[in-house]
Amino acid sequence: MSTYTILAEAIESTTEEKNSDFLTFLHPVTSREEAMTYVEGYRKQYPDASHVCWAYVIGNTRQPKTQAFSDDGEPSGTAGKPMLHVLTERDVGNSLAVVVRYFGGVKLGAGGLVRAYSGAVSEAVNRAQLVQVTPSVQLNVMVDFARETKVRHLVNLYQGQIVDVAYASEVSIDISLPAAQAAQFAQQVTNETAGEAVVQFEDKANN
Repeated sequence: MSTYTILAEAIESTTEEKNSDFLTFLHPVTSREEAMTYVEGYRKQYPDASHVCWAYVIGNTRQPKTQAFSDDGEPSGTAGKPMLHVLTERDVGNSLAVVVRYFGGVKLGAGGLVRAYSGAVSEAVNRAQLVQVTPSVQLNVMVDFARETKVRHLVNLYQGQIVDVAYASEVSIDISLPAAQAAQFAQQVTNETAGEAVVQFEDKANN
């Protein structure tokens, strides 16, 4: 899994299309429940709005854990889907976009709605501060005392981080590693400890 981007913080912006106002809100989120809490909040905050459309991506945009969208009464495929498309095309993972529309009296048509909603989210993304995230995995290495130093060297070599170390009859080392490096790291630990070390993956990935 490769590096992707997330929002550093929430942001909002406003655009206008043929007298209709589009209020856009972007939030970093890590679950559907968190995303829908924001959506419900905006519905209550703007009860007189014509539409409150939304889209979210949880996890990496190229391999999302889950994603969803809503047109909230706009013609099917003209609001939520274009909003989601912007999030995925701009590679903004773990994100929610909400667009609140106030109808200005002029119908935009299907094509106009797609442009308006996608443009609203694009404008917000342009203003947002984005940060890079490298997906990681958690694993544990059980090794004898004589080979502990070798394992620590490999952790540094693969740009990992030692989270915890426990000493008993053997050394138990909890490690966080970039997901893309994990399989090769595990193989090299096995090779360089003559198969004596035991490597266990504790978590598939943290996105």
